[in-house]
Amino acid sequence: MEMITNVSEYEKIAKEKLPKMVYDYYASGAEDQWTLKENKRAFSRILFRPRILIDVSKIDMRTTVLGFNISMPIMIAPTAMQKMAHPEGEFATARAASAADTIMTLSSWATSSVEEVASTGPGIRFFQLYVYKDRNVVAQLVKRAEKAGFKAIALTVDTPRLGRREADIKNRFTLPSNLTLKNFENIDLGKMDKTNDSGLASYVAGQIDRSLSWKDVKWLQTITHLPILVKGVITAEDAQLAVQYGAAGIIVSNHGARQLDYVPSTIMALEEVVKATRGAIPVFLDGGVRRGTDVFKALALGASGVFIGRPVVFSLAAAGEAGVRKVLQMLRDEFELTMALSGCRSLKEITRDHIVTEWDRPRIAPKL
Repeated sequence: MEMITNVSEYEKIAKEKLPKMVYDYYASGAEDQWTLKENKRAFSRILFRPRILIDVSKIDMRTTVLGFNISMPIMIAPTAMQKMAHPEGEFATARAASAADTIMTLSSWATSSVEEVASTGPGIRFFQLYVYKDRNVVAQLVKRAEKAGFKAIALTVDTPRLGRREADIKNRFTLPSNLTLKNFENIDLGKMDKTNDSGLASYVAGQIDRSLSWKDVKWLQTITHLPILVKGVITAEDAQLAVQYGAAGIIVSNHGARQLDYVPSTIMALEEVVKATRGAIPVFLDGGVRRGTDVFKALALGASGVFIGRPVVFSLAAAGEAGVRKVLQMLRDEFELTMALSGCRSLKEITRDHIVTEWDRPRIAPKL
């Protein structure tokens, strides 16, 4: 393998290694894939205003998330069915996150169970939750995650139905026969039927509760003592409701551009959400992060941290645990360099004044 110098290079290797159905599942977005492109592209419309002649010989990237101490504000987003990418799947990702001293979020639709992931050793782990029509299934799963030592629930709220992912329809996507959705294996919900459409879309239509509403955030609080992050917020109105209904935090997410196309990129939606919370709860971002510069821009716009998804599955496919470790290290190194070159020695020194966006350029335009 040639020398990898940035996170995005893993995607090309993954595309060569993975079966077409699997690569397309990980890589594609909804419908025209406008938001998929925009999630990455929007970062390029934010420029830096670096400060100079500041002693940056020591840079501290440590932070706390929901009270947990981690080495950097870069965490792992939930991505489903990781054993399609590599035989070690979620085990490799969990070990890489632990080695980097950061947080991994395990998907409900993982190909390794909460208990199996917990058995890989110590680490701070969150559990991403889809709410099934059968609430007993949900309650049982939350209890298992709690018992296995998971520290928070990331409740996905943007998927009452699955977005239209045309690559999955063309490929008649289904989970390979040697794999199961491990968390549901013991209740006969671990398999996906092959259909003339997307097998995942059929599964979601059959199992996921379309009636999910804000009152269910309260219901979740009655069945677990774990903090609940609401994942999938992109408007100020929903940010205010998340605070009102007792969420411990918000993840600004458009589901990796896989749900509704033509929603804004998450970096564009971020500031609106942050302002609406008025500092009551932390706001995180996922979607489109491929560089340490992207991490800095998110923090400058008010995020408390970012979650990365596709870079993890692509590096996992390319090089297993070592690939995921390298992705986390590269983003960490790039972020540290961005901090140094911007004149920031700690996360709290990263401010809105360190960036300029297309929508506020007149603020600093020189008088002619």
